[in-house]
Amino acid sequence: MSPVLMAYGALALAIVCEVAGTTFLQKSEQFTRPGPILLMVLFYAGSFYFLAQALKAVPLGIAYAVWAGVGIVLTAVIGAVIFRQMLDAAAILGIGLIVAGVVVIQIFSKSVTH
Repeated sequence: MSPVLMAYGALALAIVCEVAGTTFLQKSEQFTRPGPILLMVLFYAGSFYFLAQALKAVPLGIAYAVWAGVGIVLTAVIGAVIFRQMLDAAAILGIGLIVAGVVVIQIFSKSVTH
């Protein structure tokens, strides 16, 4: 398997772990519930581990932009679906602009490893 494909797989795992960690951050109820706190720490550690693996073939700025952008979108979806935290039009527009930025980077940037 190509190193770039492996790196993007690691980046996907980093994103999933980060979103799970953030979900358990909310579930920890401001650090008052030990179970969710432990899961949050484990998922965040996993996220940084997989992000570090992705950096073997993906430039730092690109990896971080994708990690943060996709993480923001998924976290907003989790917030709406699980926690019933609905977003207003301005928030949706802002998140859409973040997604557009990630798409522009992926399609047009010569810094991206394909």
